[in-house]
Amino acid sequence: MIIIMKPNASQEAIDRVTQVIQDNDLQVHLSRGHEVTIIGVVGDKTRLKGKNLEIADGVDKIVAVTESYKLANKKFHPEQSVIQVGNTSIGPGSLTIMAGPCAVESREQMMETAFAVKKAGASFLRGGAYKPRTSPYSFQGLEETGLQYMKEAREATGLNVICEVTSEHAIERAVRYVDMLQIGARNMQNFELLKEAGKSGLPVLLKRGLSATIDEWLNAAEYIMSEGNEHVVLCERGIRTYETSTRNTLDISAVPVLRSRTHLPVILDPSHATGVRAYVAPLAKAAIAAGADGLMIEVHPDPAHALSDGPQSLTFDQFEDLTAQLRPYSSLAGRSFS
Repeated sequence: MIIIMKPNASQEAIDRVTQVIQDNDLQVHLSRGHEVTIIGVVGDKTRLKGKNLEIADGVDKIVAVTESYKLANKKFHPEQSVIQVGNTSIGPGSLTIMAGPCAVESREQMMETAFAVKKAGASFLRGGAYKPRTSPYSFQGLEETGLQYMKEAREATGLNVICEVTSEHAIERAVRYVDMLQIGARNMQNFELLKEAGKSGLPVLLKRGLSATIDEWLNAAEYIMSEGNEHVVLCERGIRTYETSTRNTLDISAVPVLRSRTHLPVILDPSHATGVRAYVAPLAKAAIAAGADGLMIEVHPDPAHALSDGPQSLTFDQFEDLTAQLRPYSSLAGRSFS
């Protein structure tokens, strides 16, 4: 449940209500808006039975939260969150571009890509050092060596770097090199991995599972946040449907739905959603129009010889052309490239 304080509630009144909640072994989530303070209660609310908080000094009203996710819920945090990663703010007013290859293949590849995507307007370099592939015989990634290449690229360009992690071991390694962790679609409901990502202290990008509902997705985010890490960004990357014209079906409607349910930023990945580079640009534009906070685009110096996802990867020239096309859309949406 949430306790909405009156606009003129004193700090003493807020502290008293908070103390009652904590004295009953419940967690407090405090959200301060411009005018109203909201106190979120996480845990078994029956412990507050008979405490009469609804008539406590400074309390306006108490609202039940029926959804199983609490910390990710917009009712707990009415204002949209801004997630700070290095020098980049992900959230309202900006459009964050994450770009790079599906898989880290070599130091030269990452350095070349980093300079190219930065020049075109990206603020993040993405790359997979740990690759959860459908086939065990496909390229599995360079692991820690790949992370080292990403760190070198960051130091050379100033870009933030983000990498997918697939295990507790991968998290332990990745926190030494990257600015943000990514939980991929196949691991969206790997709850132990989500907990470890929450404990890492790094911001987390959480991709939607192949067949996950939005409620399941938000509950996955709750696992990360319940470990004390509120720096979560959601990424829609297409869901599995009966359609075979594209690799997956990009759920553009997820953006407005999430806007109504959560305060967390939302970005879209049209590369993984379609699997076809020709479809990336139109869906990137649609994502901005729908209100997305950013995009994740696969870019490779030589897509024809990429070790992973070459058909959906843009060349450097194609990516630069795309970002040039996106700028007017971004401006119209009231967003600047961050």
